[in-house]
Amino acid sequence: MYERAADDGPLRPLWHVAGATTFFAGPLRYNAGHQHGAPVFLAGLYGDFRLRVGAQDWTTCRTAMIPAGCVHELDLGGDPLGVLYLEPDRFGVEALTPLLHGTREIAGALLGAAGETTPLRDLFEHRDGASAAGPALADLLAFAGRQPEPRIDGRIARAIRRLLAEPDATPSVGALAASVGLSASRFQHLFTDAVGVPFRRYRGWLRMRRAIGAVIDGNNFTGAAHAAGFADQAHFAHDFRRTFGAPASLSLRDIRR
Repeated sequence: MYERAADDGPLRPLWHVAGATTFFAGPLRYNAGHQHGAPVFLAGLYGDFRLRVGAQDWTTCRTAMIPAGCVHELDLGGDPLGVLYLEPDRFGVEALTPLLHGTREIAGALLGAAGETTPLRDLFEHRDGASAAGPALADLLAFAGRQPEPRIDGRIARAIRRLLAEPDATPSVGALAASVGLSASRFQHLFTDAVGVPFRRYRGWLRMRRAIGAVIDGNNFTGAAHAAGFADQAHFAHDFRRTFGAPASLSLRDIRR
């Protein structure tokens, strides 16, 4: 049962988007089947949560590492979940696996009986969690990462770093491939192999990050949709539900700033 430590009113959802990290902490109910463009670490902030990977049976865990492109469902029943995405500009899922303890593998996902839940719960309970998230997440990843050797092709890593450094740019796949010395077809093959999702899907994930960042900055959903290049709010709402398995209104409205 979720029993929040703070006692001066309900805590609103918390989002943080910066550099190679995206973070959410807040209560969730049910997220239908969805997949992400980046690997994600999930942490039940106050207890276990229910998870279904692909067509496997439902199971419970306290932490999980879901690779990019892995379809999964979540059932929290209203309890808070910490969700940390790490862009694959240098490392793959190896950079997140040290955050899980007592692991087992199911259909490509790694599920833990325990793990590094306390730092994320502390951020959720921190009234200034929005401003504290950057340093706290950097510390957490530094702990996880006595980093493994890079596992991603250096050319793909350079392309991803360019996309992260120039969030408003929308280079074509041909231009991006040429900038790292590859043909478009070879680039797309290597990208899918390294990241786990096709380039087009990953670029869609980056556009979603821009929209979430715009909401964090104070834009309404319509303004955020336009700022990120969506045709309209309905297009943004549709892609948000496809990306996260639930409506944007459940986790993006009334967030902390």
